[in-house]
Amino acid sequence: MTVSLVERALQMASTLRQRGQGILFHSNRGAQYTSKKFQGKGIIASMSGVGACLDNAVIERFFGSLKNERLLNVVHLTREIMKQDVEQYIRYYNHERLHTKLSDLTPISYEKLQSQVSGCA
Repeated sequence: MTVSLVERALQMASTLRQRGQGILFHSNRGAQYTSKKFQGKGIIASMSGVGACLDNAVIERFFGSLKNERLLNVVHLTREIMKQDVEQYIRYYNHERLHTKLSDLTPISYEKLQSQVSGCA
């Protein structure tokens, strides 16, 4: 994974979600996330401590779900097919999959509800 790949993914997510400055980005301490180029984007980094994956349980939980619910159960014949499958899973995870910790709402539904409550819609 490269800085440019992460930058493109972040730009795509930002455009899709229509977010500007102050984006909170959960990640590990990979070189691509701690690079000066990536840090200068107006992003609030949420990173785990060195060797402490439980510090950032949000993203660790997502990657665990992705691996256990999808990637370990499907044979991907090409990199492109795997990419499409991961994109489909991310849409499912955010728009359809109910999360017990979010009162059985999807992340998108929960975020919308929180925006309405806080008046930041």
